[in-house]
Amino acid sequence: MAKGQISVQTENIFPIIKKFLYSDQEIFLRELVSNAIDATTKLKTLSSKGEIKGDLGDLTIDIIIGDDTLTIRDRGIGMTEEEVMKYLNQVAFSSAEEFLEKYKDDANIIGHFGLGFYSAFMVADKVEVVTKSYKKKSPAVIWSCTGDPEFEIDKADKKERGTDIILYISEDSKDFLKKSRIEELLQKYCKFLPFPIRFGTKTESTWEGEGDDRKEIKTESDNIINHKEPLWKKKPSDLTDEDYKNFYNHLYPHSMPPLFWIHLNIDYPFNLTGILYFPKVNNSIEVQKNKIQLYSNQVYVTDNVSEIVPEFLTLLHGVIDSPDIPLNVSRSYLQSDSNVKKITSYITKKVAEKLSSLFKEDRKEYEEKWGEISVFVKYGMLSEEKFYEKAEKFALLKNIDGEHFTFEEYNEKIKETQKDKHDKVIHLYTNAKKEHHSFIESAKDSGYDVLEMDTIIDNHFIQHLEQKLTEATFVRVDSDTVDNLVQKDETRESVLSDKEKERVEGIFKSILPEAGGPNLEMKALSPNDYPVIVTKPEFMRRMQEMQQFQNMGKGEMPEFFNVVINTNHPMVAEKLIKMKGKERKEKFASYLYDLARLNQGMLKGEEMSKFIKKSLEFVG
Repeated sequence: MAKGQISVQTENIFPIIKKFLYSDQEIFLRELVSNAIDATTKLKTLSSKGEIKGDLGDLTIDIIIGDDTLTIRDRGIGMTEEEVMKYLNQVAFSSAEEFLEKYKDDANIIGHFGLGFYSAFMVADKVEVVTKSYKKKSPAVIWSCTGDPEFEIDKADKKERGTDIILYISEDSKDFLKKSRIEELLQKYCKFLPFPIRFGTKTESTWEGEGDDRKEIKTESDNIINHKEPLWKKKPSDLTDEDYKNFYNHLYPHSMPPLFWIHLNIDYPFNLTGILYFPKVNNSIEVQKNKIQLYSNQVYVTDNVSEIVPEFLTLLHGVIDSPDIPLNVSRSYLQSDSNVKKITSYITKKVAEKLSSLFKEDRKEYEEKWGEISVFVKYGMLSEEKFYEKAEKFALLKNIDGEHFTFEEYNEKIKETQKDKHDKVIHLYTNAKKEHHSFIESAKDSGYDVLEMDTIIDNHFIQHLEQKLTEATFVRVDSDTVDNLVQKDETRESVLSDKEKERVEGIFKSILPEAGGPNLEMKALSPNDYPVIVTKPEFMRRMQEMQQFQNMGKGEMPEFFNVVINTNHPMVAEKLIKMKGKERKEKFASYLYDLARLNQGMLKGEEMSKFIKKSLEFVG
């Protein structure tokens, strides 16, 4: 057996850094500003420990664009020549890691891996570091490298404590010398950092006087990019509702105000702060997603948090900030990371607790907001078993009269009147209140209650509930005649003889298409029901909807429906039977059939015009 060490050729390191260290070139600015923040944080930590005496002075971090350079300047801890040799010349040897170990209870350091500085070579042909340590009598030094393993280090003429990182931007990265581009990146990645980030100056105009004497007064001031104390870092007890709403408007300008919010703050067994807002969720789920911003120690990381929070929570808006979430690693690592799993579980728990408390403390207000949060709650119950277990206590069903019920309350309400011969409690529902008006009225006349289930995910939610609420079945009001929606062992006699029924059936068959047409059924219903009813059987309709969802319109199943002739309705049992002439009978049967299709919302365009003409003849 032989043993040895793998040899890494240093000349291969920089091409790897340039191409593969990060997926986005623009990340270099985030990394270098984060390093500047770390240097400043270290300085404050040492000062608080008494290791640095006196006033620290201005701690502003400057971003400066030159003719072909971009400079990141801090007034932080700086480095000695020995530290430069140690930290800049050894890839992945991070000074932050060493400092964090020494002052782990006092410092909040962003960097851990020591690779962030080298991201500069993704956009620069040459990098210079001009630095002076806070330590007295420590001379300033300049370190320079052109993106290969060779470097130069020399004495520098720098009087003030801190570090300048000067990037000589490469030809193919000149975009990063544009003021608008850098400001965009600073706003994206740095707007909540804990020390001032200055990007030049800005000019603001005010007006004095009136009429012809009105003058514009221009004033120039520092262009400070960031808000040093973001709302999520403050104590909830120090904040008002207006503070939360203003912060939401800052994150999402011109958005509708949020319904409510959760302030997250936990330091054990992991660190997590943040604010999650409940927006007004409509039926366009995709429009609502990816609005949670992930930060690490106030540095923006991403707004794609699908590996950190459950899918349904991506409908929330807001901010999560945690130093415990690994940043520059693979998605598979994120999915298996123990801290990420704990954070996921914690956020789910806090969201469920917030909804539960709202439900218990002010049910009336909760019901008023149910229409705007129901998609979110149902989505969560569909996708997360643990959330379902908590949510079944505060999830609501709403009927067409606008009344709200928990699952348990609704079962108590309808179990006597809507239990069928198989001991199933039938939950009647509509997804189109206006189109199903006639069916709803028939159901109500029979003493039944009808739910309104019209959100984008209700088809899936209904099937999920049928698996969970084993004693319940959901039936849409237009799926059958009212006497058969809740199946009982009851029958009604027809006023027509068998021969008369055959004659009526023949008339309707003559006006219905033979190939691919609807299923025709003769049935003795109440005289108060419609003369002809078009129904869409629950099972076949669900099959069709599932096929449409899976195939997205490719090779769709033909629409299947039943045409039920009410043999006890006067229009059929008296008027149609007594009519003279085959043509007139068929025309009247066609009118009754179109009336049924109208009740199902099936008449469109030209067919509607023809129906109106028939109505004038028979109704008039």
